[in-house]
Amino acid sequence: MENTDVDVSIIVVAWNVRDLVYDCLKSTYEQTRDVDFEVIYVDNASVDGSLEMVRNEFPEARTIANSENLGFIKANNQAIEVARGRYVLLLNSDTLVLDGAIQKTVAFADQHPDAAVVGCKVLNRDRTLQRSCFMFPSPLNTILAASYLYQIFPRSRFFGREYMTWCDFDEVREVETVCGCYSLVRKTAIDEVGMMDPTYFVYGDDPDWCYRFKEKGWKRLFTPDATIVHYGGQTTKQMSDEFLLQLVGTKLLFIRIHQGELPFLLSRLAMAFYFLLRVPYWLIHDIIRPGVEKRTKKPVRTYLAGTWYCLTDWKKLFMNPSLIERRF
Repeated sequence: MENTDVDVSIIVVAWNVRDLVYDCLKSTYEQTRDVDFEVIYVDNASVDGSLEMVRNEFPEARTIANSENLGFIKANNQAIEVARGRYVLLLNSDTLVLDGAIQKTVAFADQHPDAAVVGCKVLNRDRTLQRSCFMFPSPLNTILAASYLYQIFPRSRFFGREYMTWCDFDEVREVETVCGCYSLVRKTAIDEVGMMDPTYFVYGDDPDWCYRFKEKGWKRLFTPDATIVHYGGQTTKQMSDEFLLQLVGTKLLFIRIHQGELPFLLSRLAMAFYFLLRVPYWLIHDIIRPGVEKRTKKPVRTYLAGTWYCLTDWKKLFMNPSLIERRF
C-alpha cells in the first residue's frame, strides 16, 4: 500500500446507478471539511454513463474503470490498494453524507486508536432510523431471524439479537459488525488483518472483516454523532432474487469459515426453514390477489429454490459459485 498522506480515502463503488452516484459524491464534497481527503470511484462496468458523469462532474476524484462487474468486495479492494489515507471509508453509492459526518467520524476514530472500524448513525429516506450494526451470524441468530420473532418482540435482547432491534443507536457502543454502507476503517488495521475476502463477492464482507479484526484484538465502534442517509438496495434491486439468495449464502459461508461443520449444518437447516416458511404466504397472496400473480410467482420460485439449495447444494445460492468451489 502507498504511504498515507491524507486523512481519509473515500471509496465509492457503483454499477448502473448514475444519479445516485452523483448525489452521493455531491454530498460528500459539500459536507466534508476540516480533513484532507481523496475520493476514489470504482465503476463496475456500468453502461448508464456513470463513469463519464464522475469524470466530468467530479474531475478531482480518482477513478478505476473495470471492464466487467467484479463485485462490491473486489472493487473496494482495488481502491484500498491505491488509497493514500490514514483511514479508508467504504461509502455506498446510494448514500447521502449529512452535516460533516466524515470529519466527525475521523475525529472520533482519532480519539479511539484501538478501533479498527467505526460506523455512524444511518437513516432511511424518510429519516427514520436504519439499523447499521449487527451481531455475527450464528445458528442461534439464524433461527431467530428466520422465525421473525424479533418483529413481535423488537425490544427483546434475545429475539432481536442479530439485528439489534432493541438498540436505539443513540450512544457510543462497541458492536460486533458495522454495516458496510458506511464503514471507516483504519489503514494500520488493514495492514495487519488484510483486505476483504473476495470469496463473498457482494454481501458478507462486513461481518467477515469485523470478525477478523476482532480476532486480532481490534474494536469495532459505533458513534451517533455522525449521520448519513442510506436508501438501501438500489443496486441489488436490479437482480433482487439473485441477491437474496446471495445474502443467505454469505451467512452460511461466514459460519462455515469461522465456526465449523456442526454450526454450519444447523444453519443450513435454519436457512431452509427461513425460505420454506415464506412460501405459503406468497401462495396465499396469489389466491387473494390473482391480478398480481405473475409478479408473485417469482418469489415463490426463489424461496423454493433457496430451500432446495440449502438442503442439497448450498454453493448454488451464490451468484458466483465458482468462487466458493475454489475455497472449498
